[in-house]
Formats: sequence, structure tokens, C-alpha cells
Amino acid sequence: MRKLTVSLATLGLAALGIAVPAAAHAGPGCNANWNAHGRDGNVRAWDGTDCGGTLLGVTPGNDPEWGDSAGPFQGSDVNRASSVMNSGFVGGKDVVAFYYLGGYDDRAYGCLLPGEKYVDDLGRNRYTNGVYMNNSIESHAWVTSSACAPGSFIS
Repeated sequence: MRKLTVSLATLGLAALGIAVPAAAHAGPGCNANWNAHGRDGNVRAWDGTDCGGTLLGVTPGNDPEWGDSAGPFQGSDVNRASSVMNSGFVGGKDVVAFYYLGGYDDRAYGCLLPGEKYVDDLGRNRYTNGVYMNNSIESHAWVTSSACAPGSFIS
């Protein structure tokens, strides 16, 4: 009887136009990008949410400074990412650690597991120092999951 009451109450709220919280879902942009590339060994970052806008960079390697003139992320790429993807190969160093500061400074970072695939909006994630990740990545490195502290994983 309790299940019926809860179901009827939920149905009644929906009929009145009152939103019932639901699980977040990924947008079509990140899904399309994942379907196009799959596990190709790279990390990607975009300046827009949902893997949209300008593609800032694609690389199978690390980049200690997104704002310099070397590496796959350069110049104005620094502090612009709003969505990221981990399409790296599974095994070994298969987690991408994104850092608040250059040089892989581990005082503030967020880790993206390979099974998570991507983060379509960095605005809902924080570094280990509590700062929001949107538009604030300065470097990234491939690491093992054991290199990431509990609570540092992003989604």
C-alpha cells in the first residue's frame, strides 16, 4: 500500500507540473564526441559545456602548463576549460588529474577516472582545495587512481 501511495503522490506532483528531482544525464555533445572517438588514448578539453565550443586540445600525454607556447594546450587555453574527456586506455596511468596550478601542483586537483569518460560541466566540480574547476585548469597529467585522494574524483 505504501508503494501505491508514493507512486500516486509522485504522479500527482508531475501532473501539477512540480519537478521531481531526477538523476543528472549527459548532454548530446559529450555523448556524440565519445561515440566518435571512444578509447583512443587521449584527454580532451573544450571551452564550452557538453564538450562544445572550441576544442582546446587533444593529447595522449601530459602538459605542465596550459598557458605557455609548448605542448598540446597553449596560450589562451589556460583557465578556459568547461568540459573534459578521458578517452585514455584502461590500465596503468589511466586517470587524468587536472590541476588548479601549473607544474602539476598537487595542492589542488581533480581526477577523472576512465570509467567516468567525461565531465560535461566542470561548474559542478571542485578541486581538492574547494575552488570550482570551471575555467581554471592550468595543467594535467596521467596518473594512477591511487595517486588521487578520496574525494578528488570528478564527474
